[in-house]
Amino acid sequence: MASHRVRDDIEALSGSEKAAIFMLALGEEQAAKVFTQLDDEEIKELTQTMANLGTVTADVVEQLLVDFAKAINSAGSLIGSYESTERLLSKILPGERVAQIMEEIRGPAGRTMWDKLGNVNETVLANYLKNEYPQTVAVILSKVKGEHAARVLTQLPESFAMEVIMRMLRMEPVQKDILDDVERTLRTEFFSNLARTNKRDPHEMIAEIFNNLDRTTENRFITALEERNRDSAERIKSLMFTFEDLVKLDPQGIQKVLRQADKTKIPLALKGASETLRDLFFGNMSERAAKLLKEEMQAMGPVRLRDVEEAQAHLVATAKELANAGEIVIADSKGDDELVY
Repeated sequence: MASHRVRDDIEALSGSEKAAIFMLALGEEQAAKVFTQLDDEEIKELTQTMANLGTVTADVVEQLLVDFAKAINSAGSLIGSYESTERLLSKILPGERVAQIMEEIRGPAGRTMWDKLGNVNETVLANYLKNEYPQTVAVILSKVKGEHAARVLTQLPESFAMEVIMRMLRMEPVQKDILDDVERTLRTEFFSNLARTNKRDPHEMIAEIFNNLDRTTENRFITALEERNRDSAERIKSLMFTFEDLVKLDPQGIQKVLRQADKTKIPLALKGASETLRDLFFGNMSERAAKLLKEEMQAMGPVRLRDVEEAQAHLVATAKELANAGEIVIADSKGDDELVY
């Protein structure tokens, strides 16, 4: 959204602002000819200024463009906006280039590609980068803030992270054409895919929220929703992943959950589990480990329901983290699809 300030003092204008007013005053056809003589960096700088120009009084325009005084007087003033800038650029540049330039000047996540990358969750970014060449990852991490790069490194496989670190240590100044290629790849592959995956079904979003509620609150919301919109309630329930849904895991998945989960939570969680789920867990442990777990569960005696639910929620969260990292697959009731959260 353009600034609302009024430009009424020519002495206070910078060179870029004067050039921006000049381009807007020329009109689209004449300005298009000027843009063809500028390089990418000049176009970016000029269009950034144009998009944030705001209102320019006719007096200032007349002082800058004496030859166009009569034509400009009829308009009274100019308003620089993203829309007018984008419309002008579309006259002379391919649609893809226009979209690229406007994306960089519009924000809000950041003016440059690297600013935008700094706003991406470290786990999401790491999942993308772990499939790239270590040298490419080294270039990318060298361009983002150190604190963000550190969080991303911790999410990468350790051996891969060390490869990246070694390349960062030996890295020389990156040539502009290589940096442009990396930016282009990020824009066309990573950010375009990110935009598509961010378009979530609202039922999925609510299901994920409900999964993180305690069972009493969850049941209260589900019951209330069933009274207002039964179809939505059924859809949400079908998308929710509960503790008993762990039976959908294959043996390897159960074993990974057992290794990853807090060992103090497992006996408490199984204390309130169905026999089917208990047998599934016991069957994927060594005979000795299963025996020790059963003894620990018996020694607990009566336990609070709230504690059991908390422990079960921990195991569910562990399974989801592993599924999101691609380490396990959570199948649906038919066993042939993956549930993505």
